[in-house]
Amino acid sequence: MLAKRSVLGLFTEVDAAADALDALRDAGFDHGEYEILTGTPYPEGTFGEEEPKHTLYRWPLIGAACGFIVGLALTSGTQLAYPLVTGGKPVLSIPPMSIIMYEGTMLGAIIFTVIGILIESRLPRLFMGAYDERVTEGYIAVTVTTSEERVGGAEEVLYASGAEDIKRGWENN
Repeated sequence: MLAKRSVLGLFTEVDAAADALDALRDAGFDHGEYEILTGTPYPEGTFGEEEPKHTLYRWPLIGAACGFIVGLALTSGTQLAYPLVTGGKPVLSIPPMSIIMYEGTMLGAIIFTVIGILIESRLPRLFMGAYDERVTEGYIAVTVTTSEERVGGAEEVLYASGAEDIKRGWENN
């Protein structure tokens, strides 16, 4: 298991944090190595970061399909296992089956949506590296998670971009 270092630079201005991201990009750091932490919601792209690719829409669709299949298998399996022929009607009765299939579809979509939200938002995040409580007070943090050899370069870039303070932390990968 490789240990990585996490470096956090605190900024008070949005432009300085955006300049830090540009400087990190110019210094050869990948998009996956740095991120922005703020206590204030900013629109995507405010800091010049690339737009994240969301795949959350897939989770409810997969869950709905799974719920429908489970509802269909449950109702048809039950009716075929315990056939009750009444007055020449078919063994598989579609109207009562449709209610269970509908409920299974909705339950599957809801459960998979919650699971998808947790996975897409990278939760639970057991250890996120360097963090500072001043982020909740209005500071903007730029975190860089990289190998130990590149920590010094990341700190230099953050200081050159106008970081007021730098903190270090460990990231376990």
